[in-house]
Amino acid sequence: MNNFRPQSFNLMPVVTKNLLIINGLAFLATLSIGKAFGYDANAHLGLYYVGSDHFLPVQFITYMFLHGDFKHLLFNMFAFWMFGAAIENYWGPKRFLFYYLATGIGAAVIQQFVAFVRIESLAANLDPVLLQAVLSEGSAILETGRNYIGDAGEINLIYNTNTVGASGSVFGILLAFGMLFPNTLVYIYFMIPVKAKWLVIGYGALELFSGIANNPNDKVAHFAHLGGMLFGFILIKYWKKTDNKYY
Repeated sequence: MNNFRPQSFNLMPVVTKNLLIINGLAFLATLSIGKAFGYDANAHLGLYYVGSDHFLPVQFITYMFLHGDFKHLLFNMFAFWMFGAAIENYWGPKRFLFYYLATGIGAAVIQQFVAFVRIESLAANLDPVLLQAVLSEGSAILETGRNYIGDAGEINLIYNTNTVGASGSVFGILLAFGMLFPNTLVYIYFMIPVKAKWLVIGYGALELFSGIANNPNDKVAHFAHLGGMLFGFILIKYWKKTDNKYY
């Protein structure tokens, strides 16, 4: 890494500030429209599996700006501001915005790939008649508060539940912080100092373990998080090779 100076020093740089505002407004709009008109934006604009009847291509973008609840929004936006502001100051707004969107889309791509692999594995041992019933009736079954059991139930969840949140981009930003500022101390719970590079490695290992464990009660898209980190790593390595002034 050379001595390239950050483009600016700002606690709330322009892209970081505007993305915080957009995510906040999207959350408020989701609540308001849902209450006023009974329209569930998350149910329509969250990311569904590409084979689902609910899937729309625009969901690769819209899912990043939606959150399940206030706690989900607060955690993502705090982490985004904490690490993102430093990276935007270092890279500048254009590169930072591209990185944010690219890692979010990359997270979605990995989530889709893992879902495809999982469906293929489960469907191979499922009765074709039951599989067809899941594909044609699964959404209605879930709306009643019930589900199929076993492999059929898991396939139904993959097809008819969605993913929302900026976590893929946030994990991409965490990865970037660890690569750009590896020895910077990050204070966990504001008390425990950990170097950024070890924090990134620890989070990555935890997400991989949790994703492989595939706990049915775990509603977190762990492979989407890893996807954000993977695409971030590829982008940073590419930029480092082609444009050393940022490194």
